[in-house]
Amino acid sequence: MKIVFTKSARFYDAMYSFKDYAKEAQEVHEAIQAHLRSDGKTLVDVACGTGKHLHEFMNWYEVYGVDLDPDLLGIASRTIPGERLQEDDMRTFNLGFEADVVTCLFSSIGYMTSKSDLQKAVSNMAQHVKPGGVLIVEPWLYKEHYHAPHLHMLTVDDDDLKIARISQGSRRDDISIIDFQYLIVTQDEVVRESERHELGLFEQSDYQHAMEQAGLAVEYDPIGPMGRGLFIGTKK
Repeated sequence: MKIVFTKSARFYDAMYSFKDYAKEAQEVHEAIQAHLRSDGKTLVDVACGTGKHLHEFMNWYEVYGVDLDPDLLGIASRTIPGERLQEDDMRTFNLGFEADVVTCLFSSIGYMTSKSDLQKAVSNMAQHVKPGGVLIVEPWLYKEHYHAPHLHMLTVDDDDLKIARISQGSRRDDISIIDFQYLIVTQDEVVRESERHELGLFEQSDYQHAMEQAGLAVEYDPIGPMGRGLFIGTKK
C-alpha cells in the first residue's frame, strides 16, 4: 500500500465537501449501537484521512485515527489531538490496545488490491476490537458494479479556490485504475497535477469471508452511508 493523495492532500476537504460527514457518522453510530456488546466508548477510524468522520464521532466516542498519509494526518490534527493519530498501514498498525469500535469508511479498504491484503487488513483491524465490539467496513465498488472505461469530472467553485478534477477510469483484471488530472487555481498559483489510484475489485462474499475468518459475526447493509453497502462485524 502506498500514499495516493500525493498531489491533492491540501485540497482534499474542498474536493469532498459534497459529503455529509455528520449524516454519515450518525448512520454509522446507529449501526454501531445496534450491534455493540462491549461496554466502552473507544473508537478507532482506520484510513481516517483528514479526520472529518472522527470529528463527528467525538460526539459519542473517545476517538483515535490511523492513516498512512502524513499530510492528511496533519490536517486531521487541527481538530483531533495529535497523540490520538498514528501514521501507519491498515495491514500492520499496532495501537497497543483494543477498542470498542473500529471503522474503515469511504471505501478506503479498496486500496487493498489482493484478497491476501484484504484479509490482512481486516484481520489486523479485528485484532484491535474488544470481544463484543464492532468492526465497520464500507467497501469499494464490487466487480460487477465497476464499469470501465469511464470519465468523470468534479469541480470546486469557491471564491478563492477553483478546481477541475477529471478522472479516467480503466481496469486491469480485478483492479480498478483511476487516473486523476487536476487543474487547481488559487490567488497565488495555478497548479496542474496528476495521480493514479488503484483499488481492488472484490465480490460481496470476499469481504464477508475476510470478516468471518477474522472471528466476526457479520451483518450486511446493502445501502450504507453512500450507497456502496456496509459490513458490520461483531467480535465473538
